[in-house]
Amino acid sequence: MTIIAVIATIVIVAPITWGLATAYRKKTYESKIGSAEEKSREIIDEALKTAETKKREALLEAKEESIRTKNELDKETKERRAELQRYERRVLNKEENLDKKSETLERREASLTAREENLSRKLAEAEELQNKRQEELERISGLTSEQAKEYLLKSVEDDVKHDTARMIKDMESRAREEAEKKAKEYVVTAIQRCAADHVAETTVSVVQLPNDEMKGRIIGREGRNIRTLETMTGVELIIDDTPEAVVLSGFDPVRREVARIALERLIVDGRIHPARIEEMVEKAQKEVEVNMREDGEAATLEVGIHGIHPELVKLLGKMKFRTSYGQNALKHSIEVAQLSGLLAAEIGVDVRMAKRAGLLHDIGKSIDHEVEGSHVKLGAELCRKYKETATVINAVESHHGDVEPESLISCIVQAADTISAARPGARRETLETYTNRLKQLEEITDSFKGVDKSYAIQAGREVRVMVIPEQINDDDMVLLAREISKKIEESMEYPGQIRVNVIRESRVTDYAK
Repeated sequence: MTIIAVIATIVIVAPITWGLATAYRKKTYESKIGSAEEKSREIIDEALKTAETKKREALLEAKEESIRTKNELDKETKERRAELQRYERRVLNKEENLDKKSETLERREASLTAREENLSRKLAEAEELQNKRQEELERISGLTSEQAKEYLLKSVEDDVKHDTARMIKDMESRAREEAEKKAKEYVVTAIQRCAADHVAETTVSVVQLPNDEMKGRIIGREGRNIRTLETMTGVELIIDDTPEAVVLSGFDPVRREVARIALERLIVDGRIHPARIEEMVEKAQKEVEVNMREDGEAATLEVGIHGIHPELVKLLGKMKFRTSYGQNALKHSIEVAQLSGLLAAEIGVDVRMAKRAGLLHDIGKSIDHEVEGSHVKLGAELCRKYKETATVINAVESHHGDVEPESLISCIVQAADTISAARPGARRETLETYTNRLKQLEEITDSFKGVDKSYAIQAGREVRVMVIPEQINDDDMVLLAREISKKIEESMEYPGQIRVNVIRESRVTDYAK
């Protein structure tokens, strides 16, 4: 009975439960469907709003672009209109000017026509008056014009013959009186015209390169090669866009020659590094010294003088690298020696002694940049030191009038020096002034304690000062640069400004054995 009741209960309860479950499930589904529909409506509304916003923005951008385009077109139109108006004004001005010029030309043409008519009338009147005058003269003289012309020519011919004879006689007499004077003048003129031409020395030298890649090797890593070469020689290397060439700039020709020889040998050797550069510079310095001695010997042979002390011969060769107002000192001395010999031969004094004095008259210029004193005083001291004769010493001392000449040879050397210096193209003062300023700049910097050596570069716009590391520390370098700048400002006159570059370099060398 119990089982039947349970089964009956189950049968009754199961449909009810199923019905309730079905109703709940249905209600849940309807609720979800309603929520989804509401959400979809919200999404659609949001999309419509966004589309409307985008539409309005697009319309605004289109309007702005249209306005901007319109403004640009209006601006361009205004500019074109203004330009056309300017052109129109210029054309109108030109037309007015042309009209004015045309009226001026017409007035001038009318004036010229009137002048021509007036001139023609006056010429006709003058010709008529001339004819009347000739008729009147023929009536008064009783001669025709042909007869009068013949008489006049005969009278003039007689007068001319008499005057010509007298003039020839006077000229012959004057020529005899001045023959000797003119002969000497002709000799001096011939000497001047036959003197060797000199080209003014410049302050740069050019070294040709096999290719432009060599420029990078010369500069070296971080510029160490070019710095070493500039430090060792005191010459500035200018490496620019000039194809296959390097310019050496420096006012001292000896330094420039040393740098040129060293650089050319480095280029041929191919091994370019600081140690090799130092070695080549030392070799180049020795070679330049040998060349100076050879140039001195060549000068003595050219002049024909023998028995000069070897040290004087070396100093003569050094003068090849010295200029005076742009004139090469050695060539000037050779020229003075030749002129002195020719003048001595003309007046009958010792030709060899005159040549010797002329060759040595400026020997002091070989050391005047190194020793205090004028080249006249230094030259006389050198001649005394190396046992030259009193005649030569007096010629050296007196060639600028510092002392009185004691012989004709001294006067001859003085005259020959003036001829060589005064001839056209011999000297140029600007170069001498410029080199003296650079030399003074180096002398000022060398006078400070602790300075090893100094070089004026960049055409005098910079002075590079090498100091002794043991005596000058990094702090002292700042003070030293300032003191040098003040001393330059007080002592010199120069255009623009001068850069003082103080360099302190420590170097240690050791050898692996």
